[in-house]
Amino acid sequence: MGVTIENEAGDRVWTVPNALSLARLLGVPLFLWLVLAHHDWWALGVLVVAGASDWLDGKLARAWNQTSRLGAILDPAADRLYILATLIGLTVRHVIPLWLPILLISRELFMAIPLGMVRHKGYGAFSVHFIGKAATMNLLYAFPLLLLGDHTGTYATVAKITGWAFVIWGTGLYWWAAGLYAVQAYQLPEAYRVAEE
Repeated sequence: MGVTIENEAGDRVWTVPNALSLARLLGVPLFLWLVLAHHDWWALGVLVVAGASDWLDGKLARAWNQTSRLGAILDPAADRLYILATLIGLTVRHVIPLWLPILLISRELFMAIPLGMVRHKGYGAFSVHFIGKAATMNLLYAFPLLLLGDHTGTYATVAKITGWAFVIWGTGLYWWAAGLYAVQAYQLPEAYRVAEE
């Protein structure tokens, strides 16, 4: 497994991709309010727009050479905040059991250890691993489906079953990615020593 660290992004702040990421972040409280108020179709609309902007900001950052350190922070932060907002909303509405948010939030707390090691040693942030991206995508697909599954009818039953399949895959991949990041943090000093020889 290769050890890659994100250290080539620029210091630019005012870029189109960063503006899209910021707009996505601002949509998080709106989304949570819509879920708690049972405005599910509007909430799903916000998620669709957020998902489209997530795809677009990454595409534009690469195409226009507008990658930045701020973007590398904002983009995953927005994804995590949408996941957190969805966990809160669906737990309060009893759509998902309490053990699921505990399992996913525990993963974030666990990640504080390798991230703390990396920052303490003065290295840059981890580059996003494919498994981590896959986990996030699974969860971002899962929660809208579970929200639909809280309704009645055949579509709701299909959405609920499919949503739980995505939850199981996403949670497993989420923890797998955390393990890979922990291994990367442990391997960093050796990788840098070899690179310097």
